[in-house]
Amino acid sequence: MTENPTRGLAPDGSPLLTDLYQLTMLQAYFDRRMYAPAVFELFVRKLPERRSFLVAAGLEQAVQYLTNLSFGAQDLADLAATKLFGAEFLDWLAKLRFTGDVDALPEGTIFFPNEPMLRVMAPLPEAQLVESRLLNILHFQTLIASKAARCVLAAPGKTLVDFGMRRAHGSEAAALAARASYLAGFAGTATVIARPAFGVPLYGTMAHAFVQAHDTESEAFEHFARSHRGPLVLLIDTYDTLTAARRVVELARRLPEKRIDSVRLDSGDLGELAREVRQIFDGAGCRDIRIFASGGLDEHGIAALVASGAPIDGYGVGTSLDVSEDHPALDCVYKLQEYDGRPRRKRSTGKATWPGRKQVYRHYDANGRLDHDVLALEDEPQPGEPLLAPAIRRGKPVAAPPDAGAIRERVRHGLANLPPALAVLDRRTEYRVEISHGVASLAQRVDEAFR
Repeated sequence: MTENPTRGLAPDGSPLLTDLYQLTMLQAYFDRRMYAPAVFELFVRKLPERRSFLVAAGLEQAVQYLTNLSFGAQDLADLAATKLFGAEFLDWLAKLRFTGDVDALPEGTIFFPNEPMLRVMAPLPEAQLVESRLLNILHFQTLIASKAARCVLAAPGKTLVDFGMRRAHGSEAAALAARASYLAGFAGTATVIARPAFGVPLYGTMAHAFVQAHDTESEAFEHFARSHRGPLVLLIDTYDTLTAARRVVELARRLPEKRIDSVRLDSGDLGELAREVRQIFDGAGCRDIRIFASGGLDEHGIAALVASGAPIDGYGVGTSLDVSEDHPALDCVYKLQEYDGRPRRKRSTGKATWPGRKQVYRHYDANGRLDHDVLALEDEPQPGEPLLAPAIRRGKPVAAPPDAGAIRERVRHGLANLPPALAVLDRRTEYRVEISHGVASLAQRVDEAFR
C-alpha cells in the first residue's frame, strides 16, 4: 500500500517516475562530491529473433523530459518520507536541473544493435538520474515504431490504422503507440487524444453494439449515416456479412448524398469475405466503396492477405501493435562510457560494452541502399554519413522538434532503401555493423589499465 493513497500516481513529468537506485546512487555521488562529467550511451544490445532492423522514435518526448527536469516540493516531501535521504542532499536536489548535452539519432532513423540511439554528456548525477525514464520513453516508442514499420512493409499502398488503445498497457502507452505507429507510416489512429497531443489523424467506424441496439441492421446503418459527419465506414459482420453488404448497397441508393467510404470486416475468413463483398459492390455499381479489415491482425496476417490477392484496401491493427505482442521488449540499455575524462567499459559476460564517445557512420551501395555501418569514436576520422546529431546543448534544445511529416518521410526513405534481405518479415541475414580500429584499440587499452 502507498503511504499517501490520496495522491495517486505521479504525473508523467515527475522525476519520481524512476528506479529507487537512481536516487540512492545520487545520494552517494553527492556525499562523495562526484560531479565530474560523464558520458552514457543508450542502445539495443541485440535484435528480437525475427526482426532485421529498428526504427528510432521517442526523441521529442525525451528532450521534453530532460529540459523540464526538476524536483517540486511534493517530490522532495515524498523522498524525505522514505528516510533514505539526507536533508542537505534534498536541498541540493531541489536545485538540480539537466545542464548537459545530448546527441541522438533523429526520429525515424533505421538503426541496428550496439549503435547508440542517444548519448548523454553531463555531470555524473544528472546523467545517472535520467537513465530509467529515458529508457522508458525511447524503448517503448522505438518498439512500437519498429513493429508498425513491419506492417507498412507487409502492406505497401494500403491504409493502416492503429486500433490498439483499449489493450495498451496504460494511458501513456496508448497515446505514444498512436504517435509511434503514425511516424512509422500508419495513416492514423482511433485513439482520439493522439490528435490534439501529436497531430495524428483520426479514423473510426462503429461498434457491433450500435448495430445490436437497433431493431434492424438496415435501420442502424441509416441512423449512423444520417448522423455521422466524417468519412462513413459501416461495420458489416454483426450478423451475416454478405446480407449486410447488400444492405449497404441499398443504403447507398437510398441516400446518395451520404457517400459511403468503406465497410469493415472484423471476423471470419477475411480474404474470402472481402472477395464476395467486392463482387456484391462491383456488381451493384458501388466500386468506390472500399473494404477495411481488422480483427487480431499482425504483420504476418496482413502479409498473407496481401499475398492472396484479397481485395482489402486497409487494415486496423490493434493488440498485436500496441503491446508488440510477438516481441514485447527490446534489450535496451544505458551504459557509462566515460567518466572524468577516462573511458569506461563494462566487461560482464555477454554484456560487454565498447568504451568512449561513439558515432555511427552509414555507408550505401551503388543503388543507394544501406550497405553497412561503422561504429567509431566520435573524434575518429571516418567516411560515411554520421547519424547522431545534436539534440540538446547546455540543457537547452538545439532546435524545435521536426514535424511528423519530416519524420514519416525519413522512415519511408529508410524502408525504401533497405536491402531486400532486410525488408522481409523473417530475418534472413544480419546487417553489417563494423567496429572501428579506434574503438577496438580503446577497449584493449581500457582492459589493460583495469588489470
